[in-house]
Amino acid sequence: MHLTIKTHAQTEMIDITAQVQKIITQSGVPEGLCMVYVPHTTAAVTINEAADPSVATDILMVLNQLVPWNADYRHAEGNSPAHIKASLMGASQMIQVEKGQLVLGTWQGIFFCEFDGPRSRKVNITLR
Repeated sequence: MHLTIKTHAQTEMIDITAQVQKIITQSGVPEGLCMVYVPHTTAAVTINEAADPSVATDILMVLNQLVPWNADYRHAEGNSPAHIKASLMGASQMIQVEKGQLVLGTWQGIFFCEFDGPRSRKVNITLR
């Protein structure tokens, strides 16, 4: 199963928690694990606070400070910062499923992280 995500900015974090939960609900899987995997080298997935959108804004601000777009990168395509940010954040997350629901903390959400947008992206969801 997969989600298609359309991004609208060069860097952004999109809360995909409800979309992942919808896939779990439709699957009928009551207990197990949900792997969320991003098959792109310039995008990532993370779990963090979803209640306050300024948290995602702050994360992106710090990543952009740590890995600036203008530096002496060698990658000819010009998107080295996106590759580095994706490696720092990671390509997958594993979340427990209990009673057909994602097991997340009170404030947690699952975020798709775009680092080389805007683009149309895919997020793979595997349930076991």
